[in-house]
This record gives sequence, structure tokens and C-alpha cells, in this order.
Amino acid sequence: MNIDITGARIFYTFPFKFPILGQFKITETLVISWLVMLIITGLCIFLTRNLRVENISKRQALAEFIVEKADNFVIGNMGEKFRHMIPFVSALFATSVVSNLISLIGLRSPTADLSTEAAWAIVVFIMITHQKIKASGFGGYLKGFTTPIFIMTPFNILSELATPISMACRHFGNILSGVVINGLIYAALAVASSALLGLIPGAVGGVLSKIPILDVGIPAILSVYFDWFSGIMQAFIFCMLTTMYIANAAEG
Repeated sequence: MNIDITGARIFYTFPFKFPILGQFKITETLVISWLVMLIITGLCIFLTRNLRVENISKRQALAEFIVEKADNFVIGNMGEKFRHMIPFVSALFATSVVSNLISLIGLRSPTADLSTEAAWAIVVFIMITHQKIKASGFGGYLKGFTTPIFIMTPFNILSELATPISMACRHFGNILSGVVINGLIYAALAVASSALLGLIPGAVGGVLSKIPILDVGIPAILSVYFDWFSGIMQAFIFCMLTTMYIANAAEG
């Protein structure tokens, strides 16, 4: 097992090359992303089983609450004509949240790998571009790069490309920083635990100094922010930017 340039561990490399794709590698990020999709699919199946019109279960009530919030979020930010975007935005939010929070069970979050956010941002960028071309036509879209004057064309192109880059890096940076900070906290508490307990004289101090007692409890409190709050907030911000960019692009 080795490490690729994104920092994800490579579990398996196919001995032959795929057409166009080249040599395909199964990384830790890819495996955990599959797990995230299985978790979301399982939750969807669980919440939507045995749906009824009357005397609904708590499980169905929760499913209807989630659907209602997704409807209000998309329609409230994009308008009624973008109702068809509700499944996409909901799937994007769910994938981001589960990916961010999966680190709570000791797995490396797929969103701590820039390639994950880059893929999402590219998809969103294509949808933004599609809406701009749909609103202004292909000629109008290209002409937009020359406004207000032709000399601004290179800067307008850079501004256009900055959209997916900023979306990906913002999400990736916040998630990765949380992973790094948590790792530093665990390491610092282990050192502090060894130093403090090592002050106890005799064999008892020697044994206790090898047990990172301070790692129990304190990281869990900090995890409320770095994992729960930050993870959910970054998913919300990414989806909010997605809806705003696409809706603005449709206005021409």
C-alpha cells in the first residue's frame, strides 16, 4: 500500500491501463466514497419504506421533513422554475455531510482529498455554464468575456475559472484543516499525558505515562466544532453557492 499525490492511500492498482483513463487506482478516498454512497442509499431506503397517507410513522415524518426543507431551500434560493434541481442539491448536501462526518468513526473523510471537491465543483461549473449559454446563447456567452472592454477578456476568463477553484478549495481547506488540527490535538494531549503522569514516582508512573489518558474526552468536546458544526456548515455553504451561481447564471 502506498500514497498518491493527494495524500490518499492506494489500496489497489490495476495491472493494465484503461483506454483514455490510463492506469486506474483504487484509493482510500474512492473506497470511503463508495461507503458514503451506500450509507446514504441505505438511509433513503429505510426512511421511505411503507409510506402511508394517514397515520404516518415517525420515520416517514422525518423523511417528509427532510424533503420539505430541501424544497424550501432550493425554491427559496433559485425560484420555482428550478424545482428540478432539488434532487441534485439534496444529493450534494447529503454526500457532503456524510463525507464530512464519517471521520467521527475513525475513517478519513473523502472531502479531505481535493479531488473530491474538484469533481463536485467541475459538475457545478458545467451546470453554471449551461445556464449561461441557455440564457444568452453561445455567442452571447462568449461575448460576455469581452465586457466592458475587449482588453478585459483574459481577466474575465480567469474570473470564470476561479468559480470552481474557489468552491473546491474553500470546502477542502476547511475540512482538511479540521483533520490536521484534530491530529495535532491528539498528539499534543498524548505528550502532555505522558509528561504529567510520568511525574508520578515508581512503576505506577511508568505504566500510566504510556497511556494517553488525556486523549479521552477532551478531543470529543472539540469535535463538536471541528467535525459536527464545521462539517455541516461547509456542506451548507457549498450548496448555497451552487444554487446562487446557477440561479444568477440563468438570469443572463
